[in-house]
Amino acid sequence: MSYGQLLTQIPIFAHLQGEDLEHLSALLRPRRYDKGEVIFHQGDIGTALFIIRKGQVAIRLSSDDGKEVTLTMLDRGDFFGELALLDGEPRSTDAVAREESDLLSLQREDFQRFLDARPQVTKGLLAALSHLVRRVTQLVHDRTFLDARTRLVRVLLELAEHQGKPSGEGVVIPHKITQSELANLCGLTRESANKWLRFYVREGLLSYEGGQITLVQPEKLGREAE
Repeated sequence: MSYGQLLTQIPIFAHLQGEDLEHLSALLRPRRYDKGEVIFHQGDIGTALFIIRKGQVAIRLSSDDGKEVTLTMLDRGDFFGELALLDGEPRSTDAVAREESDLLSLQREDFQRFLDARPQVTKGLLAALSHLVRRVTQLVHDRTFLDARTRLVRVLLELAEHQGKPSGEGVVIPHKITQSELANLCGLTRESANKWLRFYVREGLLSYEGGQITLVQPEKLGREAE
């Protein structure tokens, strides 16, 4: 089976064509994970990059006392674990399937041989790593300097931009999110996240029913994050 079309949607592989694309496609191996199943733990030796074909994956940090921080939630076409392709060092995060997910894995040894023959791919990989560094820097900034209200709004806007689907009511975030998960994404307590979520529902900027979030007035909500 060829995964060429999916690969062209991934920034580090988007420029590949013809034989290069098919060769890389042939190196990918399908993997399936159940809802809640751990794909890898923080501290595991990294041996592969993963690409999401279907489902959603949460990237998390966890502490010895059981506390968790969700850094991001990834969907179809997103990839993760790319640092393992470069250094083979222990994983720096946990990766957990939020729902039944179909992934593709690319082993480090296979990718390194592919990269040796096609060094132009390195530019895309460096760009992806640069984006990752910028994202982590932004997360640290937001959780250090922004108030709870602004952090919630920024997370909702990012989810809508990355995952959102237009509807007659606004922009729907298709994957259901619990209040605890939303608080975790924002680096807030559940009580604080719920307080501001209810506030924006009352203001008519959001709807939240059964875990389904819809940005009813995304432009106006965006001004709240400025």
